[in-house]
Amino acid sequence: MKKITTIFAALIMTASVFLPQQASAQAPEKMSYQAVVRDGSNALVTSTAVGMQISILQGSSTGTAVYVETQTPTSNANGLVSLEIGSGTVVSGDFTTIDWANGPYFIKTETDPTGGTSYTITGTSQLLSVPYALHAKTAESVTGGSSNDFYLGQDTLGGIVFHVYIGSDGNQHGLIVSKNESTAQWQSSGTTTNATRSWDGVYNTGLMTSSPAATYVNGLTDGGFTDWYLPSIDELSILWHNRFHVNNALNAGSFTLLSNIANYWSSTEGNASEAFLFSFNYGSSSTGTPKTNTYSVRAVRAF
Repeated sequence: MKKITTIFAALIMTASVFLPQQASAQAPEKMSYQAVVRDGSNALVTSTAVGMQISILQGSSTGTAVYVETQTPTSNANGLVSLEIGSGTVVSGDFTTIDWANGPYFIKTETDPTGGTSYTITGTSQLLSVPYALHAKTAESVTGGSSNDFYLGQDTLGGIVFHVYIGSDGNQHGLIVSKNESTAQWQSSGTTTNATRSWDGVYNTGLMTSSPAATYVNGLTDGGFTDWYLPSIDELSILWHNRFHVNNALNAGSFTLLSNIANYWSSTEGNASEAFLFSFNYGSSSTGTPKTNTYSVRAVRAF
């Protein structure tokens, strides 16, 4: 039995990697995708051609497939496969006609680690930032190409921007990470809080009790803002994917860099005694971690 760990590093607002096919301001109709393949012993599947079927699902993780394609990428020495969705062999649908504003959308990957079409590995994750990346033209109409546009790595509003998207109101919104961090326990003793949302750190942090980590982030006033919170596991994943932009900005301002080896607490609870953390060493989340352990804590806020 083998498994796949998905990495959406290139999906998140790094629009510069999506090169137009013709000389125009139109966003190219494809997006980069990366994944790390491991076997049942958690060993990397390296330098191997793998068969993949990629589906874009609309509405939910079990929603209608509006686009399906297949590809056969080869993993590198680190087990990483890289491909461009929209450039594979089309099974159904038309990638160029997907209305990204009519989401949410999810990406479903089915993988055959032997390179064929006997897909034995399946994973589904929500696409959080694709609407912005593929709607640069919409963003320009909203902002008028203003120099006040938000961008990844921007030092503003008390921290560093690490996620940007166009909201239902037609305006830019996103997430900002604090310029500094601390270490703390998730909880001083294991009790249930029901802070179980994988996507909503504000909700989770508001439920965290007897929590040194929550006490730290709630006490921050960076930039004059008091709405800092402990990121959910999904928000931490986005932060890890975009740490290149964040660390460039942090380094330029002589602030505390995001670690490339530390474990960072999320606000997402696993059970009464355990919570989720995100390993910045391996680029993956894990639970089964005692809340009383001390790990890195980095606050974020939304705009």
